[in-house]
Amino acid sequence: MKIIPLKEGNFSASRTKDFTLLTNENFDTVKGIKMSVQPFLIITDHDYILLDAGIGWKNREGKTVISELLETENIRPEQITKLLLSHLHKDHIDGSIRKTDIGFEPAFPNAEIYIQKRELAFAMENKGNPSFDFDILEKLISLPNIVWMDEDRGNINAEISFEVVGGHTPFMQVFWIRQNDEIVFYGADDLPQASYLKYHLAYKSDFDGRKAMELRLEWQKKAMEEQWKILLYHDLEKAVIQISSEDQMV
Repeated sequence: MKIIPLKEGNFSASRTKDFTLLTNENFDTVKGIKMSVQPFLIITDHDYILLDAGIGWKNREGKTVISELLETENIRPEQITKLLLSHLHKDHIDGSIRKTDIGFEPAFPNAEIYIQKRELAFAMENKGNPSFDFDILEKLISLPNIVWMDEDRGNINAEISFEVVGGHTPFMQVFWIRQNDEIVFYGADDLPQASYLKYHLAYKSDFDGRKAMELRLEWQKKAMEEQWKILLYHDLEKAVIQISSEDQMV
């Protein structure tokens, strides 16, 4: 497998979930939670798999950072075959839609988009929650290429498996991609940064922080035993790690 981090940048997220791009000049002065926004493209023998879609951040020329990064890899958005959404917070879905002069269109027009039904129901019950961008969400779910998921766990194909684990949101789902002897794991916002494996804490920003903490302990053990490559969506510095021992990450 080929793993391509598609880092839109490091950001500060305010209480109202407004994102400010961090630079050397403002890093120490901007208030809010500091995090990266970093989707991943996984290329297997059969698919171009995008894990979450970012926030659709644009450069000064008005081009999305993700499309620019794909271009440097000689990959067109039309080549993406699957978009796997862990949950529906704005920083994970806003990059799935591209605004045009006449409306909107899918940013990855040939991709099947996998969405957990129960996660959508939870979002729609929380219309005042600033973590969601309902304008984008309503456009997203109107697309014709949605694959609605409602099982607790299963296989999308021979390479991709998923499980609804909760934690950060009630019905957040995580993914494993396996090819030959290689295992890639995407824990999304239950395991967004490497520090979450060093400090075993229940975070108040999670819907069920204790559940997320317990999941990390379980995954840490399996990741070490099976040598998972762990993808980190919100880590400021790292993209992919492996755990070589209980106290060491590479």
